[in-house]
Amino acid sequence: MRFDRRGVAMLATLISVLACSPADEPPPTGHHLPADHRAGAPGIGDPDFPTDGNGGYDVSHYDLAIDYTPTTKRLEGVTTIHAGATQELTSFNLDLAGLTVREVSVDGSPATFTRQGDELTVRPPQAIDGNTPFTVKVTYSGLPKPATNNANLGTYGFIPTSDGAFVASEPNGSKTWFPNNDHPSDKATFDFTITVPAGVTALANGEPAGQPTTSGGKTTYRWRERHPMATYLATATLGKFELRQGNTAAGIANLAAADPKFKASLNDLYTASAEITDYWSTVFGPYPFSSTGGVVDDYSAGYALENQTKPLYGGFDPGETIIAHELAHQWFGNSLTIRRWKDLWLNEGFATYAEWLWSEHKGKKTAESFFRDFHQRPADDPMWKYPPGRAKPDDLFNQSVYTRGGMTLHALRKAIGDATFFTLLKTWAAEHRYGHVTTEQFVDLAERLSGKDLNGLFDAWLFQPRRPA
Repeated sequence: MRFDRRGVAMLATLISVLACSPADEPPPTGHHLPADHRAGAPGIGDPDFPTDGNGGYDVSHYDLAIDYTPTTKRLEGVTTIHAGATQELTSFNLDLAGLTVREVSVDGSPATFTRQGDELTVRPPQAIDGNTPFTVKVTYSGLPKPATNNANLGTYGFIPTSDGAFVASEPNGSKTWFPNNDHPSDKATFDFTITVPAGVTALANGEPAGQPTTSGGKTTYRWRERHPMATYLATATLGKFELRQGNTAAGIANLAAADPKFKASLNDLYTASAEITDYWSTVFGPYPFSSTGGVVDDYSAGYALENQTKPLYGGFDPGETIIAHELAHQWFGNSLTIRRWKDLWLNEGFATYAEWLWSEHKGKKTAESFFRDFHQRPADDPMWKYPPGRAKPDDLFNQSVYTRGGMTLHALRKAIGDATFFTLLKTWAAEHRYGHVTTEQFVDLAERLSGKDLNGLFDAWLFQPRRPA
């Protein structure tokens, strides 16, 4: 997740980027909602973030086609969404902030639509039966505006830069550049077709789906992520980049990219990403995706984000610690994805503990030393007042979620022993590969493998607003 290079976890307040507009087009004459109108819910059901995501359907695949011009900052987009209805639908919502919708179709037929805030409500020409696949195509354009707030989370989403765009969307910024079901509980595969001026490179998740093609002063890049991915991990980072490509020692495709300003970091990023990916594969189990690497862009975000297969580092030279953190997320957060944001420690606590494991592996400071140093903080330290097992919606990325989350894992390791603990990590990653996870599931697995009652340990470390003994 977001990782401040100064080692200070960022505070956050999730916001909705309001872009209220009238209906993009009126419904046709004689169009009336049926008396038994059945709408998909405008939220997916996360009580902490009730307007994020949408109900009534599950997305299986996104096909994104965007044409972006850095000089004008204008984006032309066509997003095709393949989904399955989970109920009968006479209307359903998509998340989209700003941008002007020109046309929507469902299964090839024109659909009516309205806009209110970040909700795009689509009414297909005829009801969609429950348990039925359908395809919605949205044509849109405009000047993407990133999400911002005043709680130290910074700017996220689609962020225009002088030569392209820096795209880091956690927690709910994907709607700033394409219509989608913007919540981690609905994952899908992705295809990207990205057209930019010749000389600009387009980087997205997954691997290239063919060679770039140039015509009329524009180059089109195609990328494909065939593994399920949460929308907040999708990226289309654009700009002038130096590239280094190859394979890790274990044979995993590796791509490192750096803005010319950070060219000196390119080889270190490439080498460290390869070494760390291969090492985590021995600790956490097989690497869950088909490529690894990272991107350093010349945008001073002050954070990194674990975009699936291509972690993004915002305006700084990443060291091994932060690379270890972001690549650990490929297992914990990306392959294993939380159902609700309240369980964010399952992402950030695990990635933080991975930093300590990497240090231990390199013969530097041990995980036990990290644990003891943090535990020596005074009892009135704010970290102890924030139980990380219940991430707060108005303070999602609090330091406690990272540090106390990592300490929870070390306390567990001490309680059940190294052999069981590292078996637990591999089993956790294997049993939920490409799926969704909850804290309750992790506690249950830890108890099953250890044969111990661990409720007291997890309660003290995750849910009590005080320093555990």
